[in-house]
Amino acid sequence: MFTGIIEELGEVTAWLPTVDAARITVHAPLAVSDARHGDSISVSGVCLTVIEQGPDWFAADVMAESIAMSTLGGIRPGAHVNIERAAQLNFRLGGHIVQGHVDGTATLLTMHDGSAWRVLRFSLVADIAPLVARKGSIAVDGVSLTVSAVGLDWFEVSLIPETLVATTLGAKAVGDAANIETDILARHVARLHEFERNNS
Repeated sequence: MFTGIIEELGEVTAWLPTVDAARITVHAPLAVSDARHGDSISVSGVCLTVIEQGPDWFAADVMAESIAMSTLGGIRPGAHVNIERAAQLNFRLGGHIVQGHVDGTATLLTMHDGSAWRVLRFSLVADIAPLVARKGSIAVDGVSLTVSAVGLDWFEVSLIPETLVATTLGAKAVGDAANIETDILARHVARLHEFERNNS
């Protein structure tokens, strides 16, 4: 489990594809400072398991489902990624509960700069749209954000300067894709509603 509060920007140093999976290596000194084999680390919102590590890097296997559902399939060495270690229960929950189980991707449609913030509008596919609500929580590339506006096929988030500097979101350009994870509560409510509808 994660909180969506990004701890550092990592750099992909290797992406080695296999038939239906891949192994990613990431330079992330803070993340590996107390990491052990088998620990979970969020890489731009995707929960991965440490299988190898060095003093300032770790490697993880990425299964086909994660490649299909996220932007990792298009990642290349040199790319920057948002890094967060798994939450510790003795700390404050600064963001919201983020599982690292990406629902899919969204495309950045527009950007608008305010005096001290930036509004990003992303696309919403039909199966994810019902799970996104104004003032609800959403994780974009693993970053815990609040939905500031939403339509039938889009949503907006408003980023403060700290988020623009401390995460990869500040470098996003129109047309770029991002990993999206909806709020876990919304997923469960939707599932309950599905059962209710099918049994009535």
